[in-house]
Amino acid sequence: MTRAARIALVTGANRGLGLEVCRQLASRGYRVVLTARTLANARDAALIVTRAAARELTPAVDALAIDVTDPGTVQAAAAQVVERYGRLDVLVNNAGVHYDTSQSAQSADWAIVREAFDVNVFGAWRMVQAFAPMMRAGRWGRIVNVSSEAGSLASMGAGTPAYATSKAALNALTRVVAAELRGSGVLVNAVCPGWTETDMGGAGGRPLREGAASIVWAVELPDDGPSGGFFRDGKPLRW
Repeated sequence: MTRAARIALVTGANRGLGLEVCRQLASRGYRVVLTARTLANARDAALIVTRAAARELTPAVDALAIDVTDPGTVQAAAAQVVERYGRLDVLVNNAGVHYDTSQSAQSADWAIVREAFDVNVFGAWRMVQAFAPMMRAGRWGRIVNVSSEAGSLASMGAGTPAYATSKAALNALTRVVAAELRGSGVLVNAVCPGWTETDMGGAGGRPLREGAASIVWAVELPDDGPSGGFFRDGKPLRW
């Protein structure tokens, strides 16, 4: 299957890393489904990517509303994807919240912790449940969970308790889903884009294009590529 025939959906894509991932995928010929919590935000962002990709006459980017914390919108989006395209080939679970540097585990605000898990873990899980079956049916797919080395048990320490523990749980989900889909043609990996200059990451990080390229690497893995791994810039990270 050529890139031009592949359908790639990215969550939380109206700004930052998600937007840049969409731009890079569109520039490579993928049909990109750019999602945000509201359709207006998704459409505005899709227009930015479409213009950047110089595809005004035949847009390579479509907009779709998905709130990953709302099972109803996830299921509605899956139905729309099937109706429009008949399948999904690539899922990038990019939506994420709460780099909670001001918190400690001993006094963490439970509302922040719950929201972090609902978006960072359960949101990705909902998306996998909605879209992995169509990938399995098509015998080809790539699921990329945008994680962080903050979720690595090997290097984890104090700080950002909601973010770190939710990303560790996302890494665990990656391993479980990869094992379930082994042999199906669907590769499932977690990727740390590194400290990237975004609204969440703040100033001083690596350029967006570099962080996004780390994610796109996992999208473009060959059929004999790894599954169930944790990577940054194509190199394995310790769990």
